[in-house]
Amino acid sequence: MKRKVLSSIAMLMVAAMAFTACGQTANKGETSETPETTAATEGESDEEAAMKVAELIDAIYVQEWTEDTEAQCKAAKEAWDALTDAQKELVEGEDADPDYFGRDTGDASKDDPLNQDEIGENEILVVSFGTSFNDSRVNDIGGVEKAIAEANPDWSVRRAFTAQIIINHILARDNEKIDNVKQALDRAVDNGVKNLVVQPTHLMHGAEYDELMEAVDAYADKFELVKVAEPLLGQVGKDAAEVNKDKETVAKAVVAEAVSVGGFDSLDAAADEGVAFVFMGHGTSHTAKVTYSQMQTQMNDLGYKNVFIGTVEGEPEETSCENIIAAVKEAGYTKVVLRPLMVVAGDHANNDMAGDDDDSWKSMFTADGSFESVDCQISGLGGIEEVQKIYVEHTKAVL
Repeated sequence: MKRKVLSSIAMLMVAAMAFTACGQTANKGETSETPETTAATEGESDEEAAMKVAELIDAIYVQEWTEDTEAQCKAAKEAWDALTDAQKELVEGEDADPDYFGRDTGDASKDDPLNQDEIGENEILVVSFGTSFNDSRVNDIGGVEKAIAEANPDWSVRRAFTAQIIINHILARDNEKIDNVKQALDRAVDNGVKNLVVQPTHLMHGAEYDELMEAVDAYADKFELVKVAEPLLGQVGKDAAEVNKDKETVAKAVVAEAVSVGGFDSLDAAADEGVAFVFMGHGTSHTAKVTYSQMQTQMNDLGYKNVFIGTVEGEPEETSCENIIAAVKEAGYTKVVLRPLMVVAGDHANNDMAGDDDDSWKSMFTADGSFESVDCQISGLGGIEEVQKIYVEHTKAVL
């Protein structure tokens, strides 16, 4: 009996030492550390613990997938979970910050990564840039995917993201696995798919679209039929004056949605109250940047005098935040509603547009001092039914 009691006491002492070490280390979840390891972690400062986690996050904040990626994502999350709340606030790296794991972006369990196997011979692969904002992924990307699936019951709809950085973020934080383009194409081959239709949710024929085409071309001989459908706004066109049916439909849909959400009876009624709607796109140095100028042309052609098109990147130049602020002031509007001209209301919408930092669009419009109010509508194009119908039509056109 005495021997059993002594053994129990010894085990409790070891467990207590291991528990203490776990509370002071940044990225070790083990409870069987050697005395040397325990001694080292006991002297670790909060800053050192936070730095280790930041390094693990920076290691997965990359655009290239490797065989170690999944293990790295798991390690980063375990290390984060081991931090105290005070230590989490100190996490700061080249790309790491407390929001990487700590920000609440909605319930990831509501999302379907659409990576199931045994799908038959016909597949529609919906390819998106992606977003780590869970609610936006469900509503905007998921909304488009579901619309395409409902319109094509004889085809299996699957998902791929082009941004490995986002795929890693979702995997590390929520343990949700989303295929990149290569993985999705390999999955289609392994599933015996014969007819493959790729539907990009990209806004335009820009750099992302070009990269997607290269990836698909490399698999062209793996299927009997491969087709790539148009992005949301269709063909780019030769100059800023050229518009098309897709651009007109999107313009009407996003303005109608913004007016409705803003509580106005009409766009003209909003204008009478001094309200301007500013739609913020991403912007690009690609030749397709003329698309944003074309969208402004489309707004003008529709008589939407109090609608302005801007871009985060300020390309084209007239779409920079500073130039849009000047244009809205010159037009005499005293109230502003900001809304993304993006398929997904993700990081750019939440941070670059509606964030509290000094360089966000909301902050810059407010700091100008010329406007009575600056309101934000954080909602992507993908959640609008009329926009979803455009993707359905583009998919149908190549089937």
